[in-house]
Amino acid sequence: MSERRVPWVAFGSLVFLILAPGSVAGLIPFWLTGWRVDERFPVPSIGRVVGVSLIFVGLGSLLDSFARFVVVGLGTPAPIVPPTRLVVSGQYRHVRNPMYVALLAIVLGQSLVLGSGILLEYAALLWFLFHVFVILYEEPALGSQFETSYQVYRQNVRRWLPRVRPWDSERASE
Repeated sequence: MSERRVPWVAFGSLVFLILAPGSVAGLIPFWLTGWRVDERFPVPSIGRVVGVSLIFVGLGSLLDSFARFVVVGLGTPAPIVPPTRLVVSGQYRHVRNPMYVALLAIVLGQSLVLGSGILLEYAALLWFLFHVFVILYEEPALGSQFETSYQVYRQNVRRWLPRVRPWDSERASE
């Protein structure tokens, strides 16, 4: 990728970040809750602390994933400008779908902070939709684009549950 293209890819990623994850983890939860605490589901203080932690960890994870798509993958998370290199560094050494896991963490954190059952249901629906999208579109597309390297990656890094030890692509037989 030419250096002149990098700012456009970064800008495209930022726009996609605002539109897609911004809607999934911001706009829709706001529509569902109005950011009001639901007093019918009291959450102990420690639950709210866990919720805030999930939101911050999820946000950091999401931003890191987006940055890796630009810097390492030389593309965006948006399917219209996909990465040209398979991203297998950082969090991607632990789990294949850290962006989706991050979005789920953010919504689950919001459900704890707000004591919101509707956000818990929304998180379950999100996971189902993410899972279907990954199986029906992302994995076949990545398999076609990156062939053997993606197959080896898939065999070593789980889709949803992170590995404790990071996968080392140099030792793929692990």
